[in-house]
Amino acid sequence: MSGTAEDLLEPAGLTKVMGVVNVTPDSFSDGGTFLDPVDAVRAGLRMVAQGADLIDVGGESTRPGASRVVASEEMRRVLPVVAELAAAGVRVSVDTSRVSVAAAAVDAGAVLVNDVSGGCDPDLLALVADRGVHYVLMHARGPSVDMSSRAVYGDVVSEVTAELAARLETVVAAGIAPERVILDPGIGFAKTAAHNWALLNNIDALAALGRPLLVGTSRKSFLGTVLAAGDAGARPTDERDDATQATTALLAAAGVWAVRVHAV
Repeated sequence: MSGTAEDLLEPAGLTKVMGVVNVTPDSFSDGGTFLDPVDAVRAGLRMVAQGADLIDVGGESTRPGASRVVASEEMRRVLPVVAELAAAGVRVSVDTSRVSVAAAAVDAGAVLVNDVSGGCDPDLLALVADRGVHYVLMHARGPSVDMSSRAVYGDVVSEVTAELAARLETVVAAGIAPERVILDPGIGFAKTAAHNWALLNNIDALAALGRPLLVGTSRKSFLGTVLAAGDAGARPTDERDDATQATTALLAAAGVWAVRVHAV
């Protein structure tokens, strides 16, 4: 697989697969697995061989409760992997909310900035607008370290939809072309399991905002809970791929632009 930023959203109607490569010690699923850039690049290329359309490279864990790393460390983790994958013809997404990391990653060949902060940094929005790359605007209500305390909604579907719509207006006002914006409901980010299921059951409400959707359910804790047998507790992270496959297949049937997964 290879391609350019221009054909990232084409062909319309065919759900893409975004493979996840986290070069972190503490991500909830693959933390510590790809700390060596050589291992990370191999993993990305393997995912492409298995059918991934693009690879999302992240250097900072955003699991609930995670603290931030310094920008220089995030940069050190991410850049070699982005550069080598891009040089190999892979379409690369950089998972970051920092303008410095995003700028360096785009310079190294990334064609998409996956911003889990919800577009809260005007400088990052200005960078994306200037470079003309695609941009994922994810619904969020604050940093990972305390996001669980923000999972309070009267009607999660209407509130997430309204909040994303408002952020979309801000992003476009910052100069990012609307046709380059992809929306993500932020499954698991400031949301309980019940909130996640409600959003998945009403994905059409988000699609009505008129932009392609990226959705990531892969191996998340709400799947581990629903798969638990009796009082045995949540199923371990690496035993949730069957539920991941089921939810991503249903999302593809609903017409989302892409699904974000750990096991392509």
